[in-house]
Amino acid sequence: MIVAFSVTPIGTGENVGAEVAEAVRVVRESGLPNRTDAMFTSVEGEWDEVMAVVKQAVEAVTARAGRVSLVLKADLRSGVTDGLTGKVERVEQLLAAPDQPGGREEG
Repeated sequence: MIVAFSVTPIGTGENVGAEVAEAVRVVRESGLPNRTDAMFTSVEGEWDEVMAVVKQAVEAVTARAGRVSLVLKADLRSGVTDGLTGKVERVEQLLAAPDQPGGREEG
């Protein structure tokens, strides 16, 4: 499964980078495949291990801010591994192939 989540401290002011960094640190130290962008952190693994990491990330932010907001989206698909990179690679292949739907025209 892949979970994309965002945990945001509430009541700590406009700059929340330090709190968010603590959540990302938890994810990276988990050893699970992960990716962070401007809006979400995605992590891939089995249900229990992924949800445990999300919980720990929320707890890390909660330790710095008494209230947090959590947004979570999950893709549950049994038997699939390496979906975090595989999905993106497939889209890139389609974009690069001129004869595929969604591909680029040469010229």
